[in-house]
Amino acid sequence: MQDESKLVKKPAAKKKRLNPALRRKARQLATQALYQWELASSSLVEIEREFCEDNNMKKVDAEYFSELLHQIPALKTELDELIKPLLDRDMSELTPVELTILRLSGYEMLKRHDVPYRVIINEGVELAKTFGATDGHKYVNGILDRLAGDIRLEAKK
Repeated sequence: MQDESKLVKKPAAKKKRLNPALRRKARQLATQALYQWELASSSLVEIEREFCEDNNMKKVDAEYFSELLHQIPALKTELDELIKPLLDRDMSELTPVELTILRLSGYEMLKRHDVPYRVIINEGVELAKTFGATDGHKYVNGILDRLAGDIRLEAKK
């Protein structure tokens, strides 16, 4: 029989605490990187390298940034098919910033169930206020609200 006093108990594994500010910065950088990808058709790996070199990634959820940067282009067709029926105009008439934000937020609603849909809408609106045209955030808000109703069960209540 072992002496229990000699057994070292390992502390319970700590759940990684989400830092909203780091996640917000990841969304901002991902919006800029995806915008660059959309307009310049640069390699995602090259864009990611540039952004990591040019930004203090200690103030960013770098893992989330990378996920957004690589997964959104991979799901571009699927995301566009979710967004298209909600628009009152052709997708080609959206500004590249609006389209990028709608895809990013659409991705989060579709694939990141750990992020509440209200947070996704709020973050999308804030991105539109920061990077978009004067009243673009109002349009983005309306589309994201309807998208949440289509994708997220909790938004239908």
